Amino acid sequence: MLAYVLYSGGLDSGLAIRLLQEQNIKVVAVHFVSPFFGNPEFCRLIAKEQKFKLIIKKIDRKYLNILRNPKYGYGSGLNPCLDCHLYMFKELKKISGKNTRFQGKRCLVCKANEGIIVTGDVLGQRPKSQKLNDLRLIEKEAKLENRILRPLSAKLLPETEYEKKGIINREKLLGIKGRSRKKQLELAKKYNLKFLTPAGGCLLADKEFAKKLKDLFEHKKIISEKDFELLKVGRHFRISENKIVVGRNEKENRKITELKGRGDFIFEVKGIGPTTLLQGKKNKEAIKLAAKLTLVYSDEEKAVVKYGKNLEKTLVCFANGASFQSFAKANGASFSKGKRMSKKTNEIKVGKPKRKDIEKFRV
Repeated sequence: MLAYVLYSGGLDSGLAIRLLQEQNIKVVAVHFVSPFFGNPEFCRLIAKEQKFKLIIKKIDRKYLNILRNPKYGYGSGLNPCLDCHLYMFKELKKISGKNTRFQGKRCLVCKANEGIIVTGDVLGQRPKSQKLNDLRLIEKEAKLENRILRPLSAKLLPETEYEKKGIINREKLLGIKGRSRKKQLELAKKYNLKFLTPAGGCLLADKEFAKKLKDLFEHKKIISEKDFELLKVGRHFRISENKIVVGRNEKENRKITELKGRGDFIFEVKGIGPTTLLQGKKNKEAIKLAAKLTLVYSDEEKAVVKYGKNLEKTLVCFANGASFQSFAKANGASFSKGKRMSKKTNEIKVGKPKRKDIEKFRV
């Protein structure tokens, strides 16, 4: 009999796998990846070390629809924990049935082409998805009543069909509950278990990330994977339908350039400063704000700002009280009678604002 384990790479699901292996149950771990969670490289490493099969499953558009409008609501951020777990169990059930049919095996318990469905859930550990009522709800909605095995809390829960039929020895399972991880950490030390820390978990539960994601949902109907990746880098600002992202370091500057869309503008100062991305209509107000933001987060008090799809245009920004004309001339802008600047350089008279003055645009 094969056991299909919902595997995050974390402590609890890792222990669930070890408890099954102690009963000589063959394990197939399924690791879901998305722009918000997942670490397939780590999971591949552990699968090789602990000798279990690993399936990497990328979430589909159906999950994104759930994320926009979850049936059971959000947690502390924009994390639809119950809906997310339900989605994963339904997918795990499909994978289990498909793989077991392929191997020509039939579950003796449920009289169907499925393996044992397993999760590292701990009763009462997470307030949004691991209360007893939540566990029952997930089983009912996924049509897996009494067929989800939770090895870490099994002795506190009703017997599953696998235990009743003797496929799984209930006495070798555990009775852990609550938010403390003391018992799990003791077991991890015993088994010499490697695992991801909770800090590396779901971005949807991060309140700052959730604010950016909510803003994205409010202003864009068709969302690409690049849009989600962009949420992970830089400082984000909103002006009407325009989105501005300002890099915080060299690594983020490179990433912002990589994620630039076909119609997006990039801004960079001549000197030391950030890369800034402008999305949406390129009106004067948006360009001016993007230039200000580029200047305010640079090390320069006055600067030439290159911008455009390929940095083909130029602005001259200068600090309050600075001589614009002398600075522009020094940086290659030419003047003729009746004109303050050449056509190649656009004058934008912006003082370097204080950061507190631009926070109203911050997402």
